[in-house]
Amino acid sequence: MKESFTFNYQLFSNWTDLPEQEQRLVDKAYEAMENAYAPYSEFKVGACALMDDGSFILGNNQENAAFPSGICAERVALFYAGANFPNKKVLTLCIVAKGDLMPASQLLSPCGGCRQVMLESENRQKQPIRVILVNQDGRTMVLDSVIQLLPFGFGRID
Repeated sequence: MKESFTFNYQLFSNWTDLPEQEQRLVDKAYEAMENAYAPYSEFKVGACALMDDGSFILGNNQENAAFPSGICAERVALFYAGANFPNKKVLTLCIVAKGDLMPASQLLSPCGGCRQVMLESENRQKQPIRVILVNQDGRTMVLDSVIQLLPFGFGRID
């Protein structure tokens, strides 16, 4: 039997076209990105999680000379939220980046490890996490759930 998987997403020509609360989330992700420690790749990534109480959790990539001992921005934000606020839910996660690792016009997308951590966070809270991905040229993709990034993730809960 042949099956298929499809999903919907929104595209915006610029993140400034998002609703005001989501623009604030993007601003916070950019703020986090500026504090990234990326001396080896020079590719800075920032993430911001909007929690269900309206607070923001910031994360950024942290590289290490002993590769792969660093950690991605998404994981910093989600692990901090899980460790410090285990009873709060992540409503939305925004990810931004800058650097020559990828062309400015290419879709910004989390790595496979981050996708799995994002899915685990979504499964843990039993509620979808909205995802906002902002390209270096400002174009923005909005997904209603992490499952759209990793439909067949390990340990997926239906």
